[in-house]
Amino acid sequence: MERPYRVVVAKPGLDGHDRGAKVVARALRDAGFEVIYTGLHQTVEQIVETVVQEDADAVGVSLLSGAHLTLVPKLIDGLRERGRDGVLLVVGGIIPDSDIPILHEMGVAQVFTPGSSLTAICDWLESTLDARELSV
Repeated sequence: MERPYRVVVAKPGLDGHDRGAKVVARALRDAGFEVIYTGLHQTVEQIVETVVQEDADAVGVSLLSGAHLTLVPKLIDGLRERGRDGVLLVVGGIIPDSDIPILHEMGVAQVFTPGSSLTAICDWLESTLDARELSV
């Protein structure tokens, strides 16, 4: 890892299941990332504010409620409005295969669905952020 990257892990909306987000947050922490976990029931505005305040390199949102095609565009717009559209956006959770290309077109860098290994998530995030760091 080129440097300790700051990653916000967030649970937007009304979904009350956060076990997966907590497991991923812990794995990222153990892999050397600085992790800020926002907790349950965050609004898009709260997530954007956390990204700005924490000067995050990446934000990972966990969505199990089916609201990903509504919440993700709002998150992207909020980040853009605050001048943070360069933050790497990752989505995880229950995402239908048919929606993954749509999320990529919106600007989501990667989508991790149930069964993704923690090692794969950490390795992908590290290599992607390292590539960005080295290209600057």
